[in-house]
Parts: sequence; structure tokens; C-alpha cells
Amino acid sequence: MNILLWVLQIALAWLCIAGGYFQIFKIEPMQKNVSAMRKLPRGLWALPGALNCLAGVGLVLPGASNVLPILTPVAATIASAESILISAFYVCYGVAMAIMAAFIAYARFALAPL
Repeated sequence: MNILLWVLQIALAWLCIAGGYFQIFKIEPMQKNVSAMRKLPRGLWALPGALNCLAGVGLVLPGASNVLPILTPVAATIASAESILISAFYVCYGVAMAIMAAFIAYARFALAPL
């Protein structure tokens, strides 16, 4: 179980750090391609990006160095909470798009076909 946890911690740390890096330094190209990311200003994306990077480091470093190992589950909790919040943001945006698309499809098929 310990080996599995280390593999998962390293994989999640890599994802957190890479995602945080992109949220801090590469947000403009992402905003061009992902419409949900244009809804928040750059500064608001940089804050969770920094938190993501810190969580990534916290997933590995405290346990590997045996200095304050309690920070590892704290970092995992932070990464989990942030992922849930970002997912909710995307879901809300996606649900709004789905409702609009469904209405357009219904209206064009039944109410006002072209």
C-alpha cells in the first residue's frame, strides 16, 4: 500500500505542479482555447495556480524528507478541494452551454425551423 501511495502522490504532484505552472505562466494560450477560462481574470487563475504548485510540492517533499509529514495529507486535501471547485466552475459553465444548445436544437426543430 505504501508503494501505491507514493506512486499516486508523485503522479498527483506532477499534475498539480504542471497545472499550476500553466495557470500562472501560460494562461493566455489556455484562455484562447478554453472559453470557461476567459470568465475569470488572469490574477484569479494565478492564485489557484500557486496553491496547486504548493500542494504538489507538499504531496512529496514532507513525506520524503520526514519533516512535518502531516503536510502531505493536508496538501492532498487542498488539491482535492481545489479540483472540486474548479470542476464545479467548469460544470456550471458546461451546464449553461448544454441548456442553451438544447433550447436552440428544440427551437430549430419544433418552433422555428430554418
